[in-house]
Amino acid sequence: MTDLHQASTFPSSSPLGRLREARWLVAAAAVLTCGAWAFYAVPGVVAGSAFASMVFIAALFPRRTRSRRLEVVKQRELRRMWPGTGMKVTVDALPSPCFVADGRGITRYINKAALKVYGDLTPGDPLSFSLRAPSLLEAFDRVCSSGTAERISWTEKVPTEAWFEAYVSPVFMPGTAREPGSATRPDFVLVVIQDQSEQRRLERMRTDFVANASHELRTPLASLSGFIETLQGPAKDDVVARERFLAIMQEQAGRMRRLIDDILSLSRIELKAHVKPSGEVDLVDIIGHARDALDPVAREMGVTIETDMPETGAIITGERDELIQVAENLIENALKYGGSGGKVTLGVHATAGGADNGQWDLSVRDYGEGIPAEHLPRLTERFYRVNADSSRAMKGTGLGLAIVKHILNRHRARLEIESTPGEGATFTVHFPKKIRA
Repeated sequence: MTDLHQASTFPSSSPLGRLREARWLVAAAAVLTCGAWAFYAVPGVVAGSAFASMVFIAALFPRRTRSRRLEVVKQRELRRMWPGTGMKVTVDALPSPCFVADGRGITRYINKAALKVYGDLTPGDPLSFSLRAPSLLEAFDRVCSSGTAERISWTEKVPTEAWFEAYVSPVFMPGTAREPGSATRPDFVLVVIQDQSEQRRLERMRTDFVANASHELRTPLASLSGFIETLQGPAKDDVVARERFLAIMQEQAGRMRRLIDDILSLSRIELKAHVKPSGEVDLVDIIGHARDALDPVAREMGVTIETDMPETGAIITGERDELIQVAENLIENALKYGGSGGKVTLGVHATAGGADNGQWDLSVRDYGEGIPAEHLPRLTERFYRVNADSSRAMKGTGLGLAIVKHILNRHRARLEIESTPGEGATFTVHFPKKIRA
């Protein structure tokens, strides 16, 4: 059995392999040679020489048998199932995430850029396992059916809003090229994905800046223009009016400066909304820094800042400067709009998952008038104010909580607001165990 097995593994290009392929022909030649010797009295030397010549010819010249043809066909199908080295090298050179799938939608190759963005993927899985955008999968089916390349765009809302563009193109191996519209499916389909989020956010930033700035700056600009005209006209020589108007003009100019600073800050944060923070920070240190910065303001307003924080620290994944901005905005709002209660409490507590899992809550509670329930869902909208006059009197821009919301979105954190009129309000930030891309 061992000899027969070894004989069956001889390659068809070797003499023994050719003899194996021609074994039935050799057997027939042997039967004919024995018959000629036995029944027709052909000399044994002649019959043996003839048989040896046939064997020599069979070993020397290959035969294109059915098995060999099947082997060639199988090799061709394998080449059409898995992309060659040249295609892989070309796809790896592309800077954008790229997938190579066959005509049935099975992933055959994934370049390095795609692995960085989408994590560990396995060739051989359906393309839908990696790319779950319905519009992209529909475009893939259309390209397989029509043989015509397509370019599509789509938007994803989770975990943050992002825009993508994909180019889907059929690839036909040599010998299978065909005209568009025929029934033959492509051997491969190339899917190249580009992240358009940064460009779209830049466009939105410019649009929002113009719209918001024109709306919010109109009032202080009108005031400045009116006072300048008055000082140039009726109050030109009025020293008392000039001093009063200049003070108001300075206040309005400061308001415009704060508006522009907050709008630019919000725009910068939006540009980084899809970038995952990578550093580690201590929430206790963040709260301590923000409390020290706003303690003079609290003393001036007659408000006491109390803290309730762990002594061992609270480490989370985040960017320190942005989280300090979150803490300062929340504490400043509590001082401005809840300072009538006389104190503000800052807290850092472990969530149900426990401190060991890195799950922490940051809370800022005031004991002021509170916020009516109908206003709570809209507090983080741009320029939304519960009381516009009170906000302007406190030198608020209406952008503080919008900035907080966008920073927390980047950190995959969640802001929860609870308030009872007459009892104050509590702003709680729930930080996750681990930030995912």
